[in-house]
Amino acid sequence: MSTNADQPVEKLSYRRFKDGDHTWKDFRQKIFDADHSHKCPTYIQSAPPCQASCPAGEDIRGYLNIVRGIEKPPAGMPWQEYAWRRLTLANPFPSVMGRVCPAPCETGCNRNALEDHVGINSVEHFLGDYANRNGLKYVKSETSTGKKVAVIGGGPAGLSAAYQLALRGHAVTIFDEHEELGGMMRYGIPGFRTPREVLDAEIDRILDLGIQTRMKCRVGTDVTMDELRRDFDAVFLGLGAQGGRALPVKDGEAPNVVTATAFLRAFNDGRLRHVGKRVVVVGGGDTSIDVATVARRLGHLASSKPTDFESAIAGHMAQDVADVSAKQGAEVVLTSVFPVDKMQANRHEVEQAQAEDIQIRGGLVPLAVIKGPDGRATALRVAKCEAKMAGGKLEIKVIEGSEEEIPADLIVSAIGQAVDFTGLEVFDNGRGAVNADRNYQVKDQPGVFAGGDVIRPHLLTTAIGHGAIAADGIDSFLSGAEAGKRPKIDVHHFDLMRKYVERGLELGEITEPTWGTDKSKGAIHNFDNRSERYVIPHSELFLGHFGYTPRVKRRFITLTKESALGNFEERIEALSEAEAIAEAKRCMSCGQCFECDNCVVYCPQTAVKRVPKKEATMGRYVYTDYDRCIGCHICADVCPTGYIQMGLGE
Repeated sequence: MSTNADQPVEKLSYRRFKDGDHTWKDFRQKIFDADHSHKCPTYIQSAPPCQASCPAGEDIRGYLNIVRGIEKPPAGMPWQEYAWRRLTLANPFPSVMGRVCPAPCETGCNRNALEDHVGINSVEHFLGDYANRNGLKYVKSETSTGKKVAVIGGGPAGLSAAYQLALRGHAVTIFDEHEELGGMMRYGIPGFRTPREVLDAEIDRILDLGIQTRMKCRVGTDVTMDELRRDFDAVFLGLGAQGGRALPVKDGEAPNVVTATAFLRAFNDGRLRHVGKRVVVVGGGDTSIDVATVARRLGHLASSKPTDFESAIAGHMAQDVADVSAKQGAEVVLTSVFPVDKMQANRHEVEQAQAEDIQIRGGLVPLAVIKGPDGRATALRVAKCEAKMAGGKLEIKVIEGSEEEIPADLIVSAIGQAVDFTGLEVFDNGRGAVNADRNYQVKDQPGVFAGGDVIRPHLLTTAIGHGAIAADGIDSFLSGAEAGKRPKIDVHHFDLMRKYVERGLELGEITEPTWGTDKSKGAIHNFDNRSERYVIPHSELFLGHFGYTPRVKRRFITLTKESALGNFEERIEALSEAEAIAEAKRCMSCGQCFECDNCVVYCPQTAVKRVPKKEATMGRYVYTDYDRCIGCHICADVCPTGYIQMGLGE
């Protein structure tokens, strides 16, 4: 959903009820009678849907509130650094993810009920780049546990786990079969989407915590699992799924039919410098878009041999650099079994690819590869289809008589990825993945944990979240503690007690019953944190408080078919500081007080009051005077964030 200044904007209502509507929808709201009530305001911190939608578990509301200036940093720390440190409690790759994450948090954003989501991804991008420019470092653990952990795989899951474990004082060694760390962030996503200097800066910051690496070392062949279990106290499997899935069609083994992972690896390694004149990509996800846009940039050389790019992808040769002026554009077609508007790829990336004149055709299923006399593919036979997911399985209905052939000099299969279990077959559950519990401990393998694509191929940010959760499990295992049950909403959230520590505030001893009193100094007055079990929907917010405010968008450089050829520059620009602040101010702080004063201003009994300044902090701004409150519900009705609910210690 995007804003458009020419669109008619529906006038926002400042009333919670429509004319003629006088019935409470919830019996709990009905328990009051004129001048008295069994219920008073309670201050309930809930999880916002952006955080509940973030696979990495970022405290999104928290760092947006810091950027907008509601939550103040500790003395001497810039707000940019404080926001970055809050963000990186969960995700050590804000600069990378701010560029490439498809941002499910924005899809979940409650502001979509008004006009457009908050540009969470763009603020993350700004904070990540600020940290890189200013050389920010993580704070090393002052103590060592004496425990050693082996991390297999230096991709997003492995690096995330290593980062979290090092912060806890464990000695970590990463084993990776490549020359450099990064996994699919380096060998899958092209550099014009993840600039290598950005990726390197965020990886180096993690390694600076004292993490050791053993590169070009494959566990299962160069080092055995038995050796790791002997030399380390715990092991994390972050193998990644860097093997591609071949097209499951007749004659799909032709030499110029390759997987997306092989194609992108050859490009990112610098081997692949041009492609064939006609390229067909089969997929529909982000990887297929990456392949198509890389092919558009590489173009083809009329004088080249067809076997040149095939050999480069296979890893047998490195080509000479071809002069861009000698290149010609490649004709690129991307097919998907789903309609274009139902494809899994990021919508913006789809639009950018179409602007570059990449032909994207939905509702087509591949049937067979057509071969020439030399055994090479000359076309892909497809048919129109209807596809849907049913019971977790893809069902495809082929429309008879709709077959056609799409000419191709190179066919790339981007229909999925696979894990290479060579030497580690004991962990393969028979379906190309690893079985693990909710703490990501591998079944029947004490001390062995897993995360990322080896559990379930998904987003990079999902792998980051897996690594963090597995690190929690490993930490519990190493300390001999029972791994606790993961919360229903498994994310980082605002910690009121952290603010108490920062402010130097202390709770007193509880020497009296706290039920029904606003006078106790031993407890936080009528406050409950339900962030781990409740996501607040937009229907519980007072949307009338918020005016129409267009989203501050990052500038994207949109290329054409002609300008894309040979152009490997980054296409996205970070927000300026002023723009990042303006965008953060659009956040509605769902489920947490953002100090708007509505409850104080509109209370007819002056029962809702501000906490005295010397006792106040972010998250504890107002309280209720029970001697004055009559339970009229007005404070709850005008609370924009849904932070005030009617109850009494519920």
